[in-house]
Amino acid sequence: MGFLDVVLGRSKPVRPDLDRLFALPSAAVTLRAGAGFAPTGAGSVCFASVEGGAFERIREDVRALLDADTGRGGVPVEFGRDSYGYTWLLARQPADDTAALVNDLHAVNTLLEEGGFGPQLLCSLVGFRDAAERPLALVYLYKRGTFYPFAPLPGDEDRRDNALELQVRALLEGELPIERDLSRWFPVWGAPGL
Repeated sequence: MGFLDVVLGRSKPVRPDLDRLFALPSAAVTLRAGAGFAPTGAGSVCFASVEGGAFERIREDVRALLDADTGRGGVPVEFGRDSYGYTWLLARQPADDTAALVNDLHAVNTLLEEGGFGPQLLCSLVGFRDAAERPLALVYLYKRGTFYPFAPLPGDEDRRDNALELQVRALLEGELPIERDLSRWFPVWGAPGL
């Protein structure tokens, strides 16, 4: 960080720590015990797509890596685009194997980062549901290195359960690095895996 950065109040961005994703299986146990939310076995990675051969090769590498177990009953990875033009990769594992799902999400993030596409990564999320089928996601903000809960209200596409999000924040503060700035708890409406 240079002199002008200090004078103008600019700060160095937080270096993402992808290994923080490995705290999710433990947080899932706490979330189930403390709030009754169980993992769904679905998770996704969101990134801004880039045109070109290098990006397409990495995308195919990701597909080949995550689809390696489809011959043994694994579910193929799915790619989709949202209304904002971002690409979502949806991965699935058995609901009771959050560690395998996190390994998949970590592998995708790592391949994109090592391929020089780290700046295109936006977030990763893991989906949960409670006995009443209320959806919840734990969202990892790649550029901040933090997590936040996102709880859309069922049947209402543009409202969220803020009380539940704050309850989950309080429950998981000791387990995950929770994003302190609530204005960065971006809604991820219709995200695959939610």
